[in-house]
Amino acid sequence: MTVEAVFTLIVVGVMLVALVAELLAPDAVVFAGLGVLLLAGIVTPSEALVGFSNRGMLTVALLFVVAFGVQKSGTLEFLAERVMGRGKIGWSALLRLMLPVSALSAFLNNTPVVAMMIPAVREWAERRGVAPSKYLIPLSYAAILGGTCTLIGTSTNLVVNGMLQTEAGLSLGMFDLARVGIPAVIIGMIYILGVGFFILPDRKANHNVGNSQDYILEMRVQVNGPLVGRTIEEAGLRHLNSLYLSEIVRAGGAVAPVRPDERLEAGDRLQFVGVPEGVVQLKKISGLVPGEELDWKDIVPSDGPGRLLEAVVSRSSPMLGKTIKEGNFRGRYDAAVLAVRHHGTRIQAGIGGIRLRPGDTLLLLAGVDFEAIWRGTRDFYLISKAAELPVMDRKRGFLTLAPLALMVLLAATGLMEIFKAAVLAVLLLLIFGGVTVVEARRSLELNVLIVIAAALGISEALAKTGAAHFLGNELVGLVGAWGIIGLLAAVYLATSVLTEVITNNAAAALMFPITYSAALEAGHNPIPFVVAVAVAASASFATPIGYQTNLMVYGPGNYRFTDFLRVGLPMNIIIMITALIAIRFGWSF
Repeated sequence: MTVEAVFTLIVVGVMLVALVAELLAPDAVVFAGLGVLLLAGIVTPSEALVGFSNRGMLTVALLFVVAFGVQKSGTLEFLAERVMGRGKIGWSALLRLMLPVSALSAFLNNTPVVAMMIPAVREWAERRGVAPSKYLIPLSYAAILGGTCTLIGTSTNLVVNGMLQTEAGLSLGMFDLARVGIPAVIIGMIYILGVGFFILPDRKANHNVGNSQDYILEMRVQVNGPLVGRTIEEAGLRHLNSLYLSEIVRAGGAVAPVRPDERLEAGDRLQFVGVPEGVVQLKKISGLVPGEELDWKDIVPSDGPGRLLEAVVSRSSPMLGKTIKEGNFRGRYDAAVLAVRHHGTRIQAGIGGIRLRPGDTLLLLAGVDFEAIWRGTRDFYLISKAAELPVMDRKRGFLTLAPLALMVLLAATGLMEIFKAAVLAVLLLLIFGGVTVVEARRSLELNVLIVIAAALGISEALAKTGAAHFLGNELVGLVGAWGIIGLLAAVYLATSVLTEVITNNAAAALMFPITYSAALEAGHNPIPFVVAVAVAASASFATPIGYQTNLMVYGPGNYRFTDFLRVGLPMNIIIMITALIAIRFGWSF
């Protein structure tokens, strides 16, 4: 192995450690790794930038625009209401939920699909007195499984296909992956209906003292307000239905537990624990204002309605690692953070001092136009339900669904490659007003695109230096005695482990050159092994951080990390076995 190959493997190793430890955002870590390889002369500028011209990466960017158009039309929200509206409790409701979600996710980015379904599922569960935790993990899993059925089902499929086109001049067909995806959907649903449903936690909202899944809500006693000098009892803060006062933070220190005869002082910061509905109670108490240095009227006009929204912090948020105050959340998004649900950690600081992590759920107070402005952002996932039943705009729905259907038809029949079909779909959306130019720009998840492009550059370095060939040979030597199934299983398992701890696209990009070299070294057709990489990189069930839809349901479902392990680890194994069998008999080697 050459010095360049050793250096490349060291850089990749350090990069993986940084990704697992979440030292920086994934796009920053992967781009930094590529930058080191470029500056060290391992890759030339043109080789480093190869990922930015990769058709798979560019197709992902185009599909972000298409998915935004469908989301904007209200079609998904309309369908979400109908899917859960009349469902019965139990496995029949699960089936009613998982089937359409899987079908939608086969053709659309699963993030907006899950975002639209979360509030519908929660409201449906609450009306029937059942725990949303029984249904939200299956929602995420259904979206993941659906994405394995088509070439455009996930960005990972497109990334792998783009690398295959570059390396071998070959391309997967629109429905080639269905040979694996459809059996995976069927087996996955059987597992959830027959086993998973019964081991999912029955965790209804519990607002007793000390429940770590409640929101931490902070209010401030207004200076010169009517509450100054009153006791907790006199201020009406003793017996609240949806909240309890856990702590008072003031200049002289913290007061906890809070006694009924404790007198309030000007500027006291009151920390409550409870549910979002409690904000409505507190807003009615004169002299209490949000914990930030502002008043209710600073957030919404006194003559206009305000809006309470819930948002889950994504892995790509620029607020990660920053406190709410450091990140200037109010100035950046024109909304106030009233409360935070912070998984499993007692918050010692005030709301402004909370350092945000992926999966934290924020309760926001914003104006009525906030949702329209920020619905397409990937800084966070909006999961609140609109107050009124959504009405589908049939004209706009046609303007967005028709280009999507045309794109799928052209790509499936081979009349046009998927990249050109996606370009056509976006052009039609822009020409006929399905999306505006500004919305198209805003729909692009630049952090995801940077991860893909930079990871492809690193993949180029692995191939160029011979590091991929070395690892491929080692892999063949390690499992060669087990034959085709042994090599397939090793490739799948390595990709699956990587995708649970780093991003799915980066895992696929790093495993592709190693897998391709291993297949050629063993004298096999590389395509079935490449398919194993694509499926394994997407099929992430065992952790909430392994896939964005898992992260989205983490907070709203009141889940713990171990819930995903308990339900998802068997799911990983079952889908791996299903995929290996389907690949073995679906492709020639």
